[in-house]
Amino acid sequence: MKRLPRNVTSDLLVLSLLSLLGILGYETSFGDLNFLVAALAGLVVGTLVAVAGALWRLGVLTTVLLALAAYFLLGTPFTMPETAIFGVLPSLSSLAGLAYGAVFGWADIVTIGTPVEAPYYIAALPYFAAWLVSLVGTLLVTRWLPKRRTALRASVLVIGPALLYLSGILLGTDEAYFAGVRGVAFAVIALVWIAWHRGTTVEASGEGAKRLRRQKITGTSAVVAGAVAVGALAGVAFAPVSPDRFVLREEIVPPFDPLEFPSPLSGFRKYTKDLAEETLFTVRGLEPGDTLRLATMDSYTGRLWNVAGPEDVGADGGGYGIVGETLPEPGLADLGSKRALEVEVGAYSDVWLPTVGYGSSLRLLDEQSSARAGDLRYNPEAGTAVLTSGLDEGARYELSANVQREPDTEALLDVPVANLTLPIVENSPDVAEAKASEFAGDAVSPIEQLRAIETALKTGGFLSHGLASDAVPSRAGHGADRITELFTRSQMVGDAEQYAAAMALMARDLGYPARVVMGFAPEIGEGQEEVEVVGDDVTAWVEVAFDGIGWVSFRPTPDQVDVPKEETPKPKSEPQPQVRQPPRAEHTDDELLATVEIDETDDDDKDRPFQVPGWVWVTLASIGIPAAIVFLPMLAVMLVKAARRRRRRTGPNDRQAAAAWEELVDRYAELGFEPPAQTTRIRSARALERQLGEQGLTEAMRRSGADGTGPEPIALTALAATIDRDVFDGETVPDEIVVHRWTEAEAATAAVTAAVGRVRRFISRYRIRSRR
Repeated sequence: MKRLPRNVTSDLLVLSLLSLLGILGYETSFGDLNFLVAALAGLVVGTLVAVAGALWRLGVLTTVLLALAAYFLLGTPFTMPETAIFGVLPSLSSLAGLAYGAVFGWADIVTIGTPVEAPYYIAALPYFAAWLVSLVGTLLVTRWLPKRRTALRASVLVIGPALLYLSGILLGTDEAYFAGVRGVAFAVIALVWIAWHRGTTVEASGEGAKRLRRQKITGTSAVVAGAVAVGALAGVAFAPVSPDRFVLREEIVPPFDPLEFPSPLSGFRKYTKDLAEETLFTVRGLEPGDTLRLATMDSYTGRLWNVAGPEDVGADGGGYGIVGETLPEPGLADLGSKRALEVEVGAYSDVWLPTVGYGSSLRLLDEQSSARAGDLRYNPEAGTAVLTSGLDEGARYELSANVQREPDTEALLDVPVANLTLPIVENSPDVAEAKASEFAGDAVSPIEQLRAIETALKTGGFLSHGLASDAVPSRAGHGADRITELFTRSQMVGDAEQYAAAMALMARDLGYPARVVMGFAPEIGEGQEEVEVVGDDVTAWVEVAFDGIGWVSFRPTPDQVDVPKEETPKPKSEPQPQVRQPPRAEHTDDELLATVEIDETDDDDKDRPFQVPGWVWVTLASIGIPAAIVFLPMLAVMLVKAARRRRRRTGPNDRQAAAAWEELVDRYAELGFEPPAQTTRIRSARALERQLGEQGLTEAMRRSGADGTGPEPIALTALAATIDRDVFDGETVPDEIVVHRWTEAEAATAAVTAAVGRVRRFISRYRIRSRR
């Protein structure tokens, strides 16, 4: 086994350092440097396999196949240790994750909210990127660059680390990670390395060599100094500020669409009528005055308030991205005291997760929900979370959050509302704008106008959920017709659904950024550790954003339930003429109804063909992908070798005898023995016998043939001389001689194959050597 030259080792160190500088850009996506474990593992695995291939004289195809096998076998403990067997060995889940992450991780990372912690295979992305760049770069350094060490070839090798650097920018956030330091260091190291390769092909000695070295040092120093100066000045003059940085996550819409689910506010009455006494959640960690936030709605269509879809959400409305346990921080909030909640789901069944304030971490505890952690979405601007596959009874999760500080009215007198871009409100009733001006009155500042509207609704209206026990009926809904009815009746009657919807419309008509929040407001006693939230605790309120403060809440729903009765005169009764009644029927209504068999089978189930379970596909992929990587190339090589052998067994007999030696030499080369190129058969035979002796295989072959465990070894020099006579003596070579020469060549090949060991025999199955 040969050793790497010193200049190759230095080239590998430079490429690894450049790749490391590039991969550091992923920090803004992952939020910390934990991903470096996977990235460094990828660099080491790719580099070592390529170096081993060069030292063992393996072909490029064989080296790539070994690198793929190492990628799958060694990647689990560095990327998905929680799925590993005994913490180290790959499992079906980790093998599937390594394959899936390498292909689809690029799409996931730009749609997942930062810091990226889910799905479970996301760490395979930096591992794969570093592995691929290091593998290709090392192959070029050990096989291509030594043939001609020029600056142009060195420049080509910088492409891989540069692509890593670029991917760190595009896949990251608008906050760069030490952009100036990393950029200058990358440029300096690359320029010095490229410049040092200039003139390496020029032969010089003595004073000439010293003069050439001195010129290279001087020229490189000048180039580096100029590059640093220009880079620093250009960075100050042209570097984009954070909001102007181009990153892919700002251009790609997250895949979650809230409009696929009903508006939470449209189901408000379900809680007050059907689930009033049902325990929806059991919550630990709430403090007196806390409210649970279920959903935040910032879009109005004239029919209902809803969560804006990905195409309609404004620049400041946030978006629902995939998250891990760590939740991203809101852009506009003044966060105060901390809450640590544990929620257990009861009779509640929906996709929205009750939260408090703005979360910093969320962890699914029960086995069923945690298995679907990839379905979790979070909007940091709204402070709301969604599990797209839905919450089931018994689901549990932990939430760490901070509540919004809300200054009193006096502290907000001189504070303007925030300049935010929210979805446009459509089809707002005219009466809402008129009432907004009427209720705001002479108030000047935004907070005074909003408090005046809140007070007018709270003190001038009455509360009714439309139940049979309520004094007056109250129609559900909050469309334009229901809001118009709320303001045009002699008395305002409704519940939090109507009052919150109406106030948010009035605030929007005044030009203020307002939204509706639906949640629960349970009664919490001092020191009470556990609270049972029932359907009757449902509520809704309005939030308006103030500059530098965050979203301030307004609760316009009145507490009065005794609605004054309207005095309406009774209509005067008029006597009606008597009409003869028809005879009574003998059959009851039930007897007149025909019995009908009702097929309750879902049509979709009847039409749906047989589907293979998902675990079957995962199992097949986990076993089939590594098996295909190992055995399909082996099968292709076997077919090529069989075709080569058939081709050599055709033609004149003297040519077939010569082809027997060519087959032997090729088989030896595939086992790692390299005879001199462009030489005679005798010299090739001596070179091969010398290599067998150096590696201690001659004696092993002799012992193996003597004890009958292997074929009898044949002297290669004697075989080469015999074939030379067959080819050059001018006599016709009989068929039986051709068969004998091939038999001797195969015996020589079988002897060395049995002696070299299992590893080299296995590798030889991937190598193809053809001598013509």
